[in-house]
Amino acid sequence: MEAALARHLPASDISPVRLHQAMRYAVLGGGKRVRPLLAFAAGEVAGAHPDRLEVVACAVELIHAYSLVHDDLPCMDDDVLRRGKPTVHVEFDEATALLVGDALQSLAFQLLAQYPLADDAQRQLEMVALLAVAAGSRGMAGGQAIDLASVGKTLTLPELEFMHVHKTGALIRASVMLGALCGGLAEVDIARLDHFAKFVGLAFQVVDDVLDAEASTATLGKTAGKDAEQNKPTYVSLLGLVEARRLAQEMRDEAVAALAPFAERARRLREIADFIVLRRF
Repeated sequence: MEAALARHLPASDISPVRLHQAMRYAVLGGGKRVRPLLAFAAGEVAGAHPDRLEVVACAVELIHAYSLVHDDLPCMDDDVLRRGKPTVHVEFDEATALLVGDALQSLAFQLLAQYPLADDAQRQLEMVALLAVAAGSRGMAGGQAIDLASVGKTLTLPELEFMHVHKTGALIRASVMLGALCGGLAEVDIARLDHFAKFVGLAFQVVDDVLDAEASTATLGKTAGKDAEQNKPTYVSLLGLVEARRLAQEMRDEAVAALAPFAERARRLREIADFIVLRRF
């Protein structure tokens, strides 16, 4: 993924040089690449060609990277550390960070339009629309808006899940769906993968909340304890650490159960689900 992202990002010596350097700084050299991994693993289930999967994997990672750049801005979470290095607005400046996010988002959709990813044009248009919804007001951006509006409030479990289905889950689901749509699967099998993605996306956020409460800044590569400091509602603040970890395991089990009909073809998806729940960073 590092090599693929490096190829698809503008070179750092192309004008405007500072913007392109900042884009590469934001994307390369760090991150777990969970969303690209999910796209490739779902594509493996669907028998998709690796060249197609590389493109959609890059697209979802570019959307994810843009969201992190914007989330770290002073007007959002106001953070200074990401992936073990200064955030983009600290390393460059706020205006550049804003443009980096804009440009990365545009590049993601350019990739989906530029390369042949499906067997017919209508399916490829569906893929573009799917990522757009996942990134927009009915997905990730909407979830972030709910998150900002929820600071200092106590949310119920359904309210918390609604927020994270949008903020974190939408792009994770899109990663799985885009990988699946690069191949050939029956609708019933696509629905099974979507069910997997919904629950693994929620599990990812639960574990994120646990790690923010438990892990150190050095381990996480970002500032630990920010959720509590900013009085944000989390799974840990609502349930406590023990119950939050139990909930993550239940969500993992629900996700993996949906993969049963795929047998060995879904081995990578199962492994990623385990990584998401058991990770320590």
